[in-house]
Amino acid sequence: MRIAIVTDAWHPQVNGVVRTIESVRKVLEAQGQVVKVISPDLFHSLPCPTYPEIRLALTRVATVGQMLEEFDPEAIHLATEGPLCIAARRWCMRHGVPFTTAYHTQFPDYVSARTRLPAEWFWNYIRWFHAPAQAIMAATPSIRESLAEHGLTKLKHWGRGVDLTNFHDGLSPHPAMAGLPGPVQLYVGRVAVEKNLEAFLKTTHPGTKVIVGDGPARAVLEARYPEAKFLGAMFGAELASAYAGADVFVFPSRTDTFGLVMIEALACGVPIAGYPVTGPIDIVTPETGALSEDLNLAIAEALTKDRRACAEYGRTFTWEASAAQFFAGLCPLIARGTA
Repeated sequence: MRIAIVTDAWHPQVNGVVRTIESVRKVLEAQGQVVKVISPDLFHSLPCPTYPEIRLALTRVATVGQMLEEFDPEAIHLATEGPLCIAARRWCMRHGVPFTTAYHTQFPDYVSARTRLPAEWFWNYIRWFHAPAQAIMAATPSIRESLAEHGLTKLKHWGRGVDLTNFHDGLSPHPAMAGLPGPVQLYVGRVAVEKNLEAFLKTTHPGTKVIVGDGPARAVLEARYPEAKFLGAMFGAELASAYAGADVFVFPSRTDTFGLVMIEALACGVPIAGYPVTGPIDIVTPETGALSEDLNLAIAEALTKDRRACAEYGRTFTWEASAAQFFAGLCPLIARGTA
């Protein structure tokens, strides 16, 4: 099948959307599918206000449509709710071409965190964008429930996976984490306001807090919390060694729909501490972590969990399964040449 994926999230961004698309594309192409990613790097673009790593593509509906026509897809998927996918959406609707979408991010909560405006104000936009899709792919039951409560009911499951060649138990800890006073409490992800990282940095459980990642809030938080260790961004085997050096993984975000870093940590045998919100409630089990509105209590309880149980559970998340779910959720065009 020839599959066109349109996305506003792409390099140089480092986030779950980009990693998911890359990982699923790799599996699909290995299976013989032909995948074209239409992303902002193919156009002139501007940095998104307050989030310059996100490039907002400057293009016309006709330009995106021409790219789709030339590729001649058998299925079209719109991964994000940004300007590039809006252009593709308009072209599809103008020509009667079916498409699917995905809900990767709690967009209303995310925008609310950055604008301080009520999240409910942005649900009208979410409904407008996704309602015409033949299917809306979402990673967890709680996200699908939330979308259904807001009138979006054409929902399909699309889970996430772990690169088990890199992320597994039995790894050597990262050298920067050697000798740190324990327990070592690790956060991995973007250092930005929507990740609620300061809630973790304010916790008082004994030990050392380690932050892996980068972002616009790093300088402020690093100065405000000098006792925490900020190690910058890591990837692949180096990132896996950071997980290996942790006693507990702390996930303070309240706006994620899934949280790839949680299942990577689990695959490395690290229990999870977080809030009882969308994302953690769909992933963390009583055997593999703890959730509480008091993050100190969640950390303390998570530290009692068995690392072998965490690693065994983490191994159940594979990109092969994720790619199969994505492929099953697509809406094939009735005939080649429809586009």
